[in-house]
Amino acid sequence: MTKNLMGKTRKLDNAYATFKGMGVFGETEVRLLKTYQTPAKESESVHARWLVAIKTDMTYGQFELGDSYTNEAVRGLTLVDYSEEYAEQYNIEKV
Repeated sequence: MTKNLMGKTRKLDNAYATFKGMGVFGETEVRLLKTYQTPAKESESVHARWLVAIKTDMTYGQFELGDSYTNEAVRGLTLVDYSEEYAEQYNIEKV
């Protein structure tokens, strides 16, 4: 059984991953603070979710925390930074 390396909640300034781009509410930044399942389990469920912090023009430049479905959390955004745990969990080679 694979362990969820991102199962502990992190603080905003130490997110597991950061995504940026133009979202439906304008310029968007999403920080991944916790995952509830491993990637294998996430792919099996349309209800898999992450704890994220999101900042857009609609949040007046402040981050709002909450759960988001993994298939919607970062749609259209680009991964700009990630931790070693994120790289290992999602099989990304850290450069």
